[in-house]
Amino acid sequence: MQQQHHHVVALLLLLLITPCLAGAQKKELSQAQAYIKSGKDLDKAEKLMTDLLSKNAENRANKKIHLTLCEAVGKQYEQANERLYLKQKQDTAAFFALVRKMFLLFETLDSVDMQPDKNGRVNIEYRAYHAARLMPLRSNLYNGGIYFVRHNDLRQALGYFETYIDCQRQPLFTGNDFLHSDPRMVEAAYWSTYCGYRLSDPVITLRHRTLALRDSAKAPYTLMYVAEARRWLSDNELYLATLETGFSRFPTSLYFFTRLMDEYNSRQRYDKALEIADTALAADSTSMLFLYAKSTALLSLQRYEESIAISDRLISLCDTLAAPYMNAGTAYINIAMNLHPRKDKKRMRSTYQKARTYVERYRQLAPDDKQKWAPALYRIYLNLNMGRQFDEIDRLLNNQ
Repeated sequence: MQQQHHHVVALLLLLLITPCLAGAQKKELSQAQAYIKSGKDLDKAEKLMTDLLSKNAENRANKKIHLTLCEAVGKQYEQANERLYLKQKQDTAAFFALVRKMFLLFETLDSVDMQPDKNGRVNIEYRAYHAARLMPLRSNLYNGGIYFVRHNDLRQALGYFETYIDCQRQPLFTGNDFLHSDPRMVEAAYWSTYCGYRLSDPVITLRHRTLALRDSAKAPYTLMYVAEARRWLSDNELYLATLETGFSRFPTSLYFFTRLMDEYNSRQRYDKALEIADTALAADSTSMLFLYAKSTALLSLQRYEESIAISDRLISLCDTLAAPYMNAGTAYINIAMNLHPRKDKKRMRSTYQKARTYVERYRQLAPDDKQKWAPALYRIYLNLNMGRQFDEIDRLLNNQ
C-alpha cells in the first residue's frame, strides 16, 4: 500500500512538472527565436537550445528545439562568412568550427527527423532543404582540416576530415555517392591517416587506409603509416605483409627496403633477404646500400666467394666505406675455419692473410667498432702466429 502511495505521489508530481517544463520550453524557444530574428546574441540562442537538450532527455526528440539550434548556428556561420567576404575581422579557426558544428547539428536533426511518429509513420521534413544548404559548405570541412594540419593542431584537423568522409555514411546526404563522385574523399582519407600516424594512434591510422591508398601519389607514405600502425599493434605478420606490399610497389624506397631486410634477417630468412636485395638492385644497380645488403645476405647464406666478390665491387666504388671490408674479412675467416688444419695448412694461412688485409683496413676506418674487429683480429693473429699483434688484441679484449 505504502509503495502504491509513493507511486501516485510520483505520478502527480510528474503531471505537475510537465506543464512547467513545457512552459519553460516555450519561453526559451520563443526567446531563442527572437534572438535569431534580430541577428544578435546568436550565441545566447544556441546556449538556450543546447541547455534544453542536455537537461531533459525528452527534449532530444523535439524537432523544434533541434531546428532552432540549427538556425542559431547557421545564422552565426552566415555572419562569419559575410565578415570574411567583406575582409572584416574574423577568426579563421572559429569560422571553420561553425561549419563543422552545422554539419554535426544538421545530421543530428536529420536522425530525429527520421524517427517514426506514434502511428509508425516516418515523415522526413527537413532533409532535402538541409542537404542542399550544406552541400556548398562541404569543401570548407576539407579546407578546415588542411588549415589545422598547417597549424599543427592534428587532433582538430582529424575531426574535420572525419566529418568530411562521414558524409558518405549519413542519411542526410542520401543520393550523393561521394566515394565515386568526389575526388577529394581520397585526399581527406590520406590526411586522416597522416593525422592518426602523427598522433601515434594505430586505430585512426588504419581506419581509412583502403580509401587513402586510392591516392596513388601519396601511396608510399600511406603504406609507411599503415606499416608503423601494424608495428605499434605488434601485429608482426600484417607488418611484414605491409612492408612487402610497399616494397613490391616502391622497390627503391629505403623505408621498405631496410625494414624488410631487418625483418628477414631477424627471422633468419636469409634467402628472402637475398631475394629482396636482388629485386632492389634490378631497380637500381648502383646503390651501395643494396649491394651491401646483398653481400651480407650471401655471407649469412655461407656463400662466401660471392659475398667477397660483391664487397670488392663496393670497395672499388668507394674505398673509404668501412662495412664491406668487414664482410669480406668475415667471409675469408669463415672459409679458413672450414679448412683442415693439417691437410690445407698452406691454403689456410693464405686465407687468413687475405682476411687480415680487410679486417685491419676496417679497424683503420672504424676504430671505435672494437666489438667487430677485435675478435676477428684475435683469431687471425692467433692462426698466423703473430705474437706481438696477438698480445695487443688480447689485452684490448681483456680490458673491455
